[in-house]
Amino acid sequence: MAVSRPVLITGCSGGGKSTLLAELKGRGHSVIEEPGRRIVAEELTVGGNALPWRDPTAFAERALALAHADLLAASRMSGLVFFDRGLIDAAVALQQACGIAYRTTLGGKRHYAKSVFLAPPWAEIYATDSARRHDLATALAEFERLQRALNRLGYSARLLPKTNVKKRADFVLRTLA
Repeated sequence: MAVSRPVLITGCSGGGKSTLLAELKGRGHSVIEEPGRRIVAEELTVGGNALPWRDPTAFAERALALAHADLLAASRMSGLVFFDRGLIDAAVALQQACGIAYRTTLGGKRHYAKSVFLAPPWAEIYATDSARRHDLATALAEFERLQRALNRLGYSARLLPKTNVKKRADFVLRTLA
């Protein structure tokens, strides 16, 4: 029977999460890609509306469903499984979009390891693209909502250092050892 240890990496948009996940994958760890970016790519391809800038509620609902499916898939893996965003991000986004409390959406279960890694705002590397259209101020507000939610949900939020990706990955793995 596979025994996985789901680890969430979340935080500020444009804070280097995806780069860190690519480094961890390169070191042989399992990685689950960000639900939001997968949804945006699909919606842009089909001309859909479940986009954060068009219908934030539909986007967050899709992200929740995808994050649940990702957790189920990860439960069949073994070892550390790193998530580029996930269920908590989607629940916080849904609360922001339509007011459904993230505690209601998440229930009482802890879905990830107690230590969650939080990418801080990092203006020097922040950039917009076709999937990230919001500005740094919006990303900062998102970061603050996530940080509050993690603390209220009983997670231990570990701020990722603003350093090169190899040192960031070393920090994550050392913290989890």
